[in-house]
Amino acid sequence: MHKPVEAPAQATPESQPSRLPLSRFKVIDLTLARAGPSCVRTLADWGADVIRVEPPPEGDEAGELVGRRDGSDFQNLHRNKRAITLNLKSEQGREILMRLAEDADVVVENMRPGVTKRLGVDYEAVRKRNPRIVYGSISGFGQYGPYTSRPSIDQIAQGMSGIMSVTGIPGQGPVRVGVAVTDIMAGAFLAQGILIALLDRDVSGQGRWVQTSLIEAGLTLLDFQATRWTMDKKIPPQEGNNHPTNTPMGCFPTADGHINIAATSNKNFQIFCKVIGHETMAADPRFASIALRRQNKEAMNDMIAATLREKTTGEWFELLVAAGLPCGPVYNIKQAFADPQIEALRIKRSVQHPRLGELDLVAQPCEISGFDREIRTATPDLGEHTNEILVSLGYSEEEIEKLKAARAI
Repeated sequence: MHKPVEAPAQATPESQPSRLPLSRFKVIDLTLARAGPSCVRTLADWGADVIRVEPPPEGDEAGELVGRRDGSDFQNLHRNKRAITLNLKSEQGREILMRLAEDADVVVENMRPGVTKRLGVDYEAVRKRNPRIVYGSISGFGQYGPYTSRPSIDQIAQGMSGIMSVTGIPGQGPVRVGVAVTDIMAGAFLAQGILIALLDRDVSGQGRWVQTSLIEAGLTLLDFQATRWTMDKKIPPQEGNNHPTNTPMGCFPTADGHINIAATSNKNFQIFCKVIGHETMAADPRFASIALRRQNKEAMNDMIAATLREKTTGEWFELLVAAGLPCGPVYNIKQAFADPQIEALRIKRSVQHPRLGELDLVAQPCEISGFDREIRTATPDLGEHTNEILVSLGYSEEEIEKLKAARAI
């Protein structure tokens, strides 16, 4: 057995830098739903001063917004931010936004193309006030092309990108991935593009418009499945829990659950057959090479499944790990967070909310030496920092009251 690697020492108050990697940047967050907020969350978590802009509530909407804000999804998306309410349909609200943008480094939005232009807060309008601005946009289908003005959501992008066609059991019809993959990845790709544009700005002195879309995120996620078509002209089919090209690599039933196994090389296949006590399979001429195993994978997988049902997932896991073979149990979400390796990585972090108490959320998925990925502040209430931000822009208390009366904030 391999000696376990000890977790790196956690940053202490003495060793923790007084700044975070993105603390010198100010970000204006105009995002909605999931794709845009997940992008901004990355920037906020690594220290950017994020000001989230939302419209002021109307009528009974305020109560509904509080209920939604208190939910786990909203709390996980919008931590480490400040919040202001602005009515961007009013001239006064737009002017406040522009004054914020003059001193900002980044603006992020994921409205349908054309909406920001109608509101007068599009890239060109903001760039006139701040030529160094990095302006990030996510849309369903991109900022140009025949589908630009169409609405979209993650599942539509999953379907139109081809993701649903390669997900699920052969013959069962299209199946969506169980998480909002195009939303989350579009957010990740936009955050990456924004950081690239900020690096370039240090050299060129110019701001940039960074764009991505749900459909582009979906196509990028296809990766080798996409190039099986673009290069090989093969339309990938559904493969269920088996790997599309390598075998044996997939999910197999055990006596009490399921286990994922990868034993694709000739060496690992021989080891695998020995571990599961099925040397006859290793000697079978149908499985004598990688190409033959791929050609006869259904018969091979049936034999593997029958054998693995003889022991529990835990028993097989210990045997296969000891033999150095890639494998792992199939967890539900509760079991995943209880795994000692996941606990050791400390991706689950808590934050104190003034009304909701201690909340357990999911931190950033990468570590940067010398910095702690703690969640510093909980998601703010609607407009929680409106007065504070306006005062920092030079508005007097009297002017703020007039803006409230005019429903500009």
